[in-house]
Amino acid sequence: MTNDEPRLEEIADGVWAYVQPDGGWMVNNMGVIAGDVVTSVDLTSTERRTRAYLDAVADVTRREPRRVVFTHSHPDHCNGASLVPEAEVIAHRSVGDDLQRPHRLAPHIFEPFEQGDARPRVPTLVFDDGVTLDPAGLRIEVRHPGIRAHTPGDSYVWLPEQRVLFTGDLVFNGGTPFALSGSPAGWLGALEQMAALDPVTVVPGHGEVGGPELFEPVAAYLRFLIAAAEDARARGLTPLEAARSLDLGEFGRLIEQERIVGNLHRAMAELDGGEADFAAAWEDMYEYNGRQSLSCHA
Repeated sequence: MTNDEPRLEEIADGVWAYVQPDGGWMVNNMGVIAGDVVTSVDLTSTERRTRAYLDAVADVTRREPRRVVFTHSHPDHCNGASLVPEAEVIAHRSVGDDLQRPHRLAPHIFEPFEQGDARPRVPTLVFDDGVTLDPAGLRIEVRHPGIRAHTPGDSYVWLPEQRVLFTGDLVFNGGTPFALSGSPAGWLGALEQMAALDPVTVVPGHGEVGGPELFEPVAAYLRFLIAAAEDARARGLTPLEAARSLDLGEFGRLIEQERIVGNLHRAMAELDGGEADFAAAWEDMYEYNGRQSLSCHA
């Protein structure tokens, strides 16, 4: 196995992280929790990737997931649900609402990839604040931060006895955080909430597993974004103009730098008390990327 191949990492007894390099667009991480039933924290984007994940889960648990927790509604975390049709699907109420609305991007936005027979499923169990699973066994706490963050419907999955935290896309490690669907200010609050749990192991939505040191780089980026949005608004710049004039500094080493444009669309709209124009934001990311389709290794 090379470092570029997906892999299961056992991070506690009966708990694994499934890490998919390079962690870019549509290449996410998942979690496996072997309690009363096998619980999967998210699934993934394509049939090929999902089947490889399910095979890896079967190798270590000798069971298939009978429960799936969606940390949010983005397709890389939900598409594989059609391949576990008997599993219970658990998510925040707004995820169920979002998955019932079609989301289509112009075909030039991303490099083409083969999705195969992988489609999301609407959750079978929804919650507003949180839900506790398997309370008498391997306790799994699924919590909504109570605020819009990466998206309106984020959840993180907390194993209090093992001090393991699955963050979904509330944490990116090595990739540019993406706030187009969320709230930069609210996201900062969600990071503070997760840090207060004092986890030992943190599994980000994208990138390598780490510890609580993963929170601050995301927070620093969000503070940078908010300051850039305030400056752009004061100067009367559009999000694309602001992005092109911006020195990313330390954040220039992150992958998916084009996300700065979508992030500025969100942050500037938030300053004005409005909503971002999603279609315009994606087109502007394409423009910022030199009118080249965004790189996707799904």
